[in-house]
Amino acid sequence: MGVGKTTVCQQLKKELPKSVFLDGDWCWDASPFQVTEETKAMVLDNIAHTLNNFIRCSAYDNIIFCWVMDAQDIIDTILDRLETENCRIRCISLTAGETVLRERLAQDISRGIRTPDSIKRSLARLPMYQNLNTVKIDTTGKSISEIANEIHLL
Repeated sequence: MGVGKTTVCQQLKKELPKSVFLDGDWCWDASPFQVTEETKAMVLDNIAHTLNNFIRCSAYDNIIFCWVMDAQDIIDTILDRLETENCRIRCISLTAGETVLRERLAQDISRGIRTPDSIKRSLARLPMYQNLNTVKIDTTGKSISEIANEIHLL
C-alpha cells in the first residue's frame, strides 16, 4: 500500500534477535493475480501454516509479519489459526497521510513497481485502518529507523 510495511519489517528483522520475517504477499505471488474465494482461503492457509512453523521453531524468538490487512476479520482469522499460547502478539497498522501516500505510490509507479490503479485502491483503504483493533503508527515524515524504534517501544 506504500506506507513502508516491508521496509520497516526488513529493518526490524535486522534489529531484533533471532528474528524471521514473512510478508503475506509472498504467500500469494501469482500471475495472473486472482481474487476468488478459493485463492483467499489458500492465502490465509499459507500464512497461518508458515507462521505456525515459525512459532514452533526454536531458532526464532521474534516473528515479523506484514500484509495489507484493512479489515478486522482478516486479522482475527489469521490470529485464530495461530498457536499463540507462548507468544506476545502486537498488531500494528502503519499509515500515512493522503498526500504522502500519493507521492510514494507515484514514485513506485514511475519505477515500474506498482500499477497506476494502486493509488486509487490504496487511498480508498486508508480510512479503513482507523476501525482496526491495532496500534496505529503514521509513517509520514519519519525515517525507517524512527518507525522501527516506535515499534520497539510498544
